[in-house]
Amino acid sequence: MLVATRERMEVLQGDITLLTVDAIVNAANSSLLGGGVDDAIHRAAGRELLSECRTIGGCPVGEARITRGYRLPARHVIHTVGPIYRGKPEDAMLLSRCYDNSLKLNSSRGNRSIRPGHTHETTLL
Repeated sequence: MLVATRERMEVLQGDITLLTVDAIVNAANSSLLGGGVDDAIHRAAGRELLSECRTIGGCPVGEARITRGYRLPARHVIHTVGPIYRGKPEDAMLLSRCYDNSLKLNSSRGNRSIRPGHTHETTLL
């Protein structure tokens, strides 16, 4: 896991739903209603997260949305939808937008720490 602040960056290994950070980044599908790591985050956060996600109306690829963390130690969950990587030039651009938009949302809330979701890290390898 990667936890970044202005002062330092740490690599950690563990369960993203147990981290006490300002925000975790959820590698979501466009509905924001579950699947993969998203399911684990929704289970740990409780039904309130799903209820809030239903009011958002989804999220296009490359964009991000922010919700409360509810029962998670993290104050916020940033949901972002990465591209299905097919080796096209726009894939890298869309993935980059996921990171940019997630970081912008995080800082717009005055947050200092963020933990990117595992799926996006894997995509970059």
